[in-house]
Amino acid sequence: MTDHRIRRIVIVGGGTAGWMTAAALARSLNTGYTQVTLVESEEIGIVGVGEATIPPIISFNRMLGIDENAFLAATSGTFKLGIEFVDWGAQGERYFHPFGAFGHDLQGVHFHQLWLRERSRRALPAITDWSMSAAAAAQGRFGRAKADARSPVRELFYAFHFDAALYARFLRDYAERGGVTRVEGRITDVDLDPANGHVAGLTLSDGRRVEGDLFVDCSGFRGLLIEEALATGYESYARWLPCDRAVAVPCALPDPREPEAFTRATARAAGWQWRIPLQHRLGNGLVYCSKFLSDDDAEAQLLASLEGEALAPPRRLRFTAGRRLLSWNRNVVALGLAGGFIEPLESTSIHLVQAGIQRLIALFPDRRFAAAERDEFNRQMRDLYEDVRDFIILHYHATRRDDSPFWNQVRTMEVPDSLSRKLDLWRGKGRLFREGYDLFSNPSWVAVCLGQGIVPETWEPAADALDETLVAGAMDQIRQGYADTAARLPSHGDFLRMAAPSPLAPGMAAPPQTGSPGYAFAATPPNDPKGPLL
Repeated sequence: MTDHRIRRIVIVGGGTAGWMTAAALARSLNTGYTQVTLVESEEIGIVGVGEATIPPIISFNRMLGIDENAFLAATSGTFKLGIEFVDWGAQGERYFHPFGAFGHDLQGVHFHQLWLRERSRRALPAITDWSMSAAAAAQGRFGRAKADARSPVRELFYAFHFDAALYARFLRDYAERGGVTRVEGRITDVDLDPANGHVAGLTLSDGRRVEGDLFVDCSGFRGLLIEEALATGYESYARWLPCDRAVAVPCALPDPREPEAFTRATARAAGWQWRIPLQHRLGNGLVYCSKFLSDDDAEAQLLASLEGEALAPPRRLRFTAGRRLLSWNRNVVALGLAGGFIEPLESTSIHLVQAGIQRLIALFPDRRFAAAERDEFNRQMRDLYEDVRDFIILHYHATRRDDSPFWNQVRTMEVPDSLSRKLDLWRGKGRLFREGYDLFSNPSWVAVCLGQGIVPETWEPAADALDETLVAGAMDQIRQGYADTAARLPSHGDFLRMAAPSPLAPGMAAPPQTGSPGYAFAATPPNDPKGPLL
């Protein structure tokens, strides 16, 4: 019988996408039969500004068997409980998009429906008061639940901020220990098989040739294989997501002992600015539309807003929001920026890499490259990109700002039908339905819609069947329970000093200071192979 198994996998490009792929394939294909080779050149820099993640990355790290504390220390990482949005709905407003659910559903009625009904009876605070993650973020606290915890801390969901270059280095060490071969070299030619148009091999600048059966393109925006060699094509989302530039610069932390456990996204006149606290520095960047702001002015605006001394020269990036028409074309799978880019808002870039890797492993081909496997991969990735696209568009479109041409454009633009249908259902009775491969669950849509002022006209009739007095009492109890639990947790900085201090951050090397005596939390994460999901 003919052996059709893939024997040689070649990954083009390192950085976060390349080494995430290498590490995952080393783990999942560690049979001694398939060789994984990664080709990268030190002459070619990496984008490397993506430093914020969402909770599914916990599942990825656990799949690799990575110790969470060791990973955080090696990458100078911090915990992330959500994103604070400033000036998005209107100038002077802010809201928080936390990880995890709001409150508890009652008798099949979603909590946000109960909140909508209750706010018609009395004045209520923002729905984020009923989030354990938001309560901890507001008090600058953090904790991980023990495996047998019964307190509300088990409802605290989190992700990470980390130095992307250090994460790539961490994963490189992991992958090379798992048998991945790294080849240093600049690719000068891509050789196609004349019989089927597949990529057959790569020629390096020194004349060496690297051959493979399956190629994974992690070459960044350039798309060396997926676009330059195979001319796959690109679908632009620029009509809905007009930001096409970014400038990034790290600076010193204003308070190195207490980095915040959340990302901040502040809307600006022609885009928005990110703020990401690590243990050793603050990541800053301005995402903007070049139609309304020049590169020089964007750089000056970012530098003027820094909270500490700049630690490196500003780095400029250009992009077009969108995706490759095919994420898998012939024998090439594109991951990371080579496959597409939405934009940094909501921190989805690293997750899209992770999602592509998981689908590649689930649909891993043999050398016959069955069309059904390739088509299913492409369908799932297209649906995922479009779901993320719609959620990001929501942030821009759901604004009342009219203070600049940029905000007037995005506020009044037509949105995709898929988003329009979702908003129509929400505006009526607060209804949300998760479909297909949606990444963002209903609480995320609730947080952004309510946070930016889209309040439904009424609520689902099922909510009226519940006793008003009992519901009000339960809501007050839940809210108070989250606030009290957060108050008993250690500070975010203290938790990091105790569990995962970075050698790059002297302020994190102090003796640990724990929370209130007798409160049970886990300095070591519980052994949960599934991990929390967004």
